[in-house]
Amino acid sequence: MKTIKDVFENYRLNLVKMYDVNEVNAITSLTINNVCELSTAKIKAFPEFEISAGQSLKLKNILLELKTGKPIQYILGNTEFYGLPFNVNPSVLIPRPETEELVEWVINSVSSKQWTAGSMLDIGTGSGCIAISLKKNLPGFTVSAIDISISALKTAVSNAELNTVDVEFVEADILNFKPETKAPKFEIIISNPPYVTLHDKAQMHSNVTDFEPHSALFVPENDPLIFYKAIADYAFTRLTSGGLLFLEINESYGSQTVELLRVKGFNNIELRKDMSGRDRMIKCELIPR
Repeated sequence: MKTIKDVFENYRLNLVKMYDVNEVNAITSLTINNVCELSTAKIKAFPEFEISAGQSLKLKNILLELKTGKPIQYILGNTEFYGLPFNVNPSVLIPRPETEELVEWVINSVSSKQWTAGSMLDIGTGSGCIAISLKKNLPGFTVSAIDISISALKTAVSNAELNTVDVEFVEADILNFKPETKAPKFEIIISNPPYVTLHDKAQMHSNVTDFEPHSALFVPENDPLIFYKAIADYAFTRLTSGGLLFLEINESYGSQTVELLRVKGFNNIELRKDMSGRDRMIKCELIPR
């Protein structure tokens, strides 16, 4: 691999059976960007750019890991989310573009409400990507985040430091979370909880099922909305009047999740599709009756 063009050809030959062409190109570009410190624009504009022997060796070693199915983000140890850098490792899910849409929805909703300050809670924070991105873009808000995984929380703390934001991280299990009577209330609660069923698992790429943390992905086949029930119950007691609950959801359970929230007492429930046209996120409001 002497030039950028050679790297693309070699990666394509070795990864085409695992990923489609667009995915291979994206992975290759990201790898070159990281190893050679070249911008995406330069990578596209100068395919004959020669890389050093040391860089070529690094690219070959990364390719060997990629061929095992390991996600490129875990190999590199970092990724980007909502324009910010994040450390990632197998203790946390790799942030997805769909979740960026959820963050954008929160920010726009805060603007519509003309809120300049308040409190916000992220349930099941993982890498901290949601909580940190919201704190970075809504600095007037106090942001807290919980997760059951200590190793995930360590990663989230490192990401808050990396992005120079102040977020309170707490070890807690939302399925068994009993806050104190005088616990604070929030204007916004947001969550991207586990929602993948065993049926869904059969359709998923092995680089997700073999490498990403199962505790952050899977739910019982006989109770796919288990986390949404717990989150709705918690949010009903901890949201302020007019407070908002945002959820990323399983596209197969959009209508069921909406009905669950309605029964639990939420109002103005909005089901929104993601960039791929799939039912993927919900916003609802708590207005006491």
